[in-house]
Amino acid sequence: MGSPSPSMDENRTTDDGSLSLSSKQLYRPEVDVSTIDERKLLRRVDLHVIPWLTVLYLLNFLDRGSIGNARLYGFQEDIGINDNQYLIALTVFFFPYSLFEPVSNVVLRRLRPSIWLSSMMFMWGVVMTLHGTIRNYGGLITLRVLLGLFEAGMYPGIVFYISSWYTRSEMGLRVAIFFSSATVAGAFSGLLAAAIANMDGIGGKPGWAWIFILEGLATIVLAIVSFWVIQDFPDTAKFLTDEERVFIVRRLQDDMKFSAGGETFKAHYVWKSLSDWKTWIAMGIYMGFDGPLYAFSLFLPSIINQLGFQATEANLLSVPVYAWGCFLTCIIGFLGDRIGGRYRINLCLLGIGLVAYIILIISRSPALSYFSVFLAVSAIYPTIPNSVAWVANNVEGSYKRSVTLGMAIGFGNLNGAVTANIYRASDKPWYRLGHSIVLAYIAIGFICSVIFAWYLRQENARRDRGERDEIIVGINNPQAHERNGRYESTDAAKIDKGDDWSGFRYTL
Repeated sequence: MGSPSPSMDENRTTDDGSLSLSSKQLYRPEVDVSTIDERKLLRRVDLHVIPWLTVLYLLNFLDRGSIGNARLYGFQEDIGINDNQYLIALTVFFFPYSLFEPVSNVVLRRLRPSIWLSSMMFMWGVVMTLHGTIRNYGGLITLRVLLGLFEAGMYPGIVFYISSWYTRSEMGLRVAIFFSSATVAGAFSGLLAAAIANMDGIGGKPGWAWIFILEGLATIVLAIVSFWVIQDFPDTAKFLTDEERVFIVRRLQDDMKFSAGGETFKAHYVWKSLSDWKTWIAMGIYMGFDGPLYAFSLFLPSIINQLGFQATEANLLSVPVYAWGCFLTCIIGFLGDRIGGRYRINLCLLGIGLVAYIILIISRSPALSYFSVFLAVSAIYPTIPNSVAWVANNVEGSYKRSVTLGMAIGFGNLNGAVTANIYRASDKPWYRLGHSIVLAYIAIGFICSVIFAWYLRQENARRDRGERDEIIVGINNPQAHERNGRYESTDAAKIDKGDDWSGFRYTL
């Protein structure tokens, strides 16, 4: 065991073993925050940040997947496209959606979240409404590309935004609550589609057109409201007093989020993300659940439909599946924050997913297949917020974290372009090929989670031995080496190196 890292000398250790900032490192040390009630303040932050984000993501997921519901009410036949053309239309959505995510996160960090998130939402609401006017294949392709472009930044933007407000032991539950709206959207979309389809013929439009139009108009209205409701980053949020803003920033910095007080954009931070091994392994983890997520959400009604249930029955039978997924997602988010061990949770959930899809592959019973989709939703949906929190907690530097999350989420979503094509009409009703491909995706996520945890543990051990100690001018540390950098102070090392700083410890 090496001697303590020199960069630890300027910090004190709290009772729980975490680092606390010394007085000279405090953000805005002239501000007195001794009267702040932390629990009360955190409840206020929760109420101002999380509920509205949950509503926005519900609409995001609802709009994205509504084409699967519309298909059950004659959408495909009315615009004259075949199964291959429908699958291509699902596929083209993912290319702009995935490629624009890292860029969008950088823009979000440089602009106000209230402006960027609201603007994106307004534009995709317009595109969603125009889906109700589609008359041919060309129009469908054009609108799906535009929808992918304008929806791209919402999910990674919200994840990054939440990571800018909460400590590492608080993120899991908050991400789970916001992401659980995806499961609510899955359940609600079936009920909503079944209800809206009754408007068939009103205004001379078929029921599927009204599904798109009404959902799109709702998105537009809430996008306008969002401009005033969405809060900005902690150091500028208007609902906080000056003392409360300082308190929030200090507690984040105390949790090794050194950039919480603001960070000037440098291309260097983007390169640090792209050259970090964690970014690329995280992409494999996200691949392991995002591919299955889109296959599940886009085709669950069709899969149930092909098991012998009619369109409305298929939509309604999807409701309890998503309700269970919502419940379990929140429970896992709570447990991840409370007991830690996110990598063990990942392995357990992905293991359940492997079992679920093995059963789906061999099943020839509608009842057994329906039971298996409950196992599948138990694996796919709760894994996402757990993995998001795990990755975000191990990347420091606001711009670096925004790029890493954008890259990982973008690559994961790009796999939706693959899984949008795996449930072929020729494979009805058991879809063995589609289930086999999803099984392979889950296995990749499982393997990458193991690799990610192993590397984090190895790197923590190297830092404990002093192998990553940088040279700090004025501090005598025989273990410090020039290859780890030379800095005028520990603060300078923290800000420049982020999670590469020798005092930073990764969480498992």
